[in-house]
Amino acid sequence: MICIENDLLKVEVAELGAEVRSVFHKDTEISYMWSGDAAYWGRVSPVLFPIVGRLKDNQYKAEGNTYELSQHGFLRDAKFQVFRANKSAVTFILESNGGYKEVYPYEFRVEISYHLDQDKLSVDWKVTNLEQVKTMYFSIGAHPAFRIPLVPGEETADYKLQLKPVQGKQVTAYELVDGLIQKNGQPTVLPATPVKADLFANDALVYDHIEEVHLQSEKGNGVAVAMSGFPFVGIWSKYDQATETMAPFICIEPWFGIADTVDSMGEFSQKTGIQQLLPQNDFRSTYTMTFH
Repeated sequence: MICIENDLLKVEVAELGAEVRSVFHKDTEISYMWSGDAAYWGRVSPVLFPIVGRLKDNQYKAEGNTYELSQHGFLRDAKFQVFRANKSAVTFILESNGGYKEVYPYEFRVEISYHLDQDKLSVDWKVTNLEQVKTMYFSIGAHPAFRIPLVPGEETADYKLQLKPVQGKQVTAYELVDGLIQKNGQPTVLPATPVKADLFANDALVYDHIEEVHLQSEKGNGVAVAMSGFPFVGIWSKYDQATETMAPFICIEPWFGIADTVDSMGEFSQKTGIQQLLPQNDFRSTYTMTFH
């Protein structure tokens, strides 16, 4: 486990998956991240690559072959190396080195960097296509889970979700059908939504053209996730159909990609939300989490 900190935040990141495992605010004395309790969901903040969500029949076609890949891909279970680090920042790196050819036909390098600035944690991604001639297709996404409620005496119902749309863009809502995507309509307004279990009765809430999501209690505790330039965001908690309750966390997930559509034909290069990267080129993106 790697620890970075500044005057306000202390953050622990695991080398397995380059996954943020905890964020502690020294002023509020709040631990913001989900515990990873496997009774609900055994992860905390996995990085999704080279797919986001589920593939139709768990398969895709690329470079003339058919591959099988489980939901969210393989990067979350890969062992990263620490590339560089100081007190308030760390960069992890993973090179494919032929290790994923059975499930993914491209050679790649992924760098994931975390750095602190006051009460903000920035996450930088750099994906490099190491192929000499092949264009690489991929998606990458974040899946951070935040505890709710954050402090004793609060309840889930004390929290609201606020989505800030990209100026000048029409937001589309999507719904999941057996883990696959279909459009659900175009919400004309995005009011502050009280958190309640039945929000997640049909799996995640998925939108496009959102640049920031706030999760905040009436007392002001919460987190803001800023995702300028990200085409999609998912908001999820595990829902128990039998008890009609949600898990004690909410995930706010900036995505460069999305699950297969219900009518997908399985061709990877034509997948909704897929990113295209020319040989020997880089993809870069950043999102931030501000804790208060």
